[in-house]
Amino acid sequence: MTTGPVIELRDAAVSFGARTLWSGLDFALHRREFVAVLGVNGSGKTTLLRAILGLVEPSRGQVLVGGAPARRGSSLVGYIPQQRRIAPPAPMRVRDLVGLGVDGQRWGFGLGARDRRAKVDTVLDAVGIGHLARQRVDVLSGGEQQRVRVAQALVGRPVALLCDEPLLSLDLRTQQATVALIDEQRRARDTAVLFVTHEINPVLPYVDRVLYLANGRFQAGTVDEVMTSQCLSALYRTPVEVLHLGDRIVVAGLPEDPSHVHAGVTPGVLA
Repeated sequence: MTTGPVIELRDAAVSFGARTLWSGLDFALHRREFVAVLGVNGSGKTTLLRAILGLVEPSRGQVLVGGAPARRGSSLVGYIPQQRRIAPPAPMRVRDLVGLGVDGQRWGFGLGARDRRAKVDTVLDAVGIGHLARQRVDVLSGGEQQRVRVAQALVGRPVALLCDEPLLSLDLRTQQATVALIDEQRRARDTAVLFVTHEINPVLPYVDRVLYLANGRFQAGTVDEVMTSQCLSALYRTPVEVLHLGDRIVVAGLPEDPSHVHAGVTPGVLA
């Protein structure tokens, strides 16, 4: 079993040309934690996941998974991509698509057919779609397809689950069901969750901490520490108002342009 942080970034930075998405990022994710990653478009949320997946090299610092440098194809990490409808024709069956989550982690001969099938069927039952194992993926509803993606990400029993905007295009009820499913599985499997989202409210009941990316800077902490007018205004260097309305958080005044960076601001952690 992995000890210590399952994911750790040490003074990490990612730049593309003259533009720095984030810099000086120190962050650790532990087992069973649910951390929401927030920020406007272009702030580097998806790039953060790609760095952890070993698909993007940090410009500076380290990105560690299980104490070792991030690499492609690590069995320690499961990944749920942005929600997109799988449209016809896509004749692959649910069981076969989820099975790719087993095969994709192995070179050579891998598991025997019986063990592979048992592993896939177990995770399908766990996410509530065992009865759909023989169905074609393209005929499923959006919510059912998202459960297939969750199953595929979990079938290798990762210690960390990376979720990249998995609620896009889903209705409110399906959003709630998807987040509840991910939370249920992280508790059952002691899995850490790093959940990229534009909107914190669907995940608010489950979040332990927030990692907020803005203008090459960042702030990490509890919801009460990060989701404040003072904190977000300092991150964006412009007035931002955060309202707590019952069990919802409303943020007003966010800049839409991700290049909104004032001259002389050094990217990094909020002081």
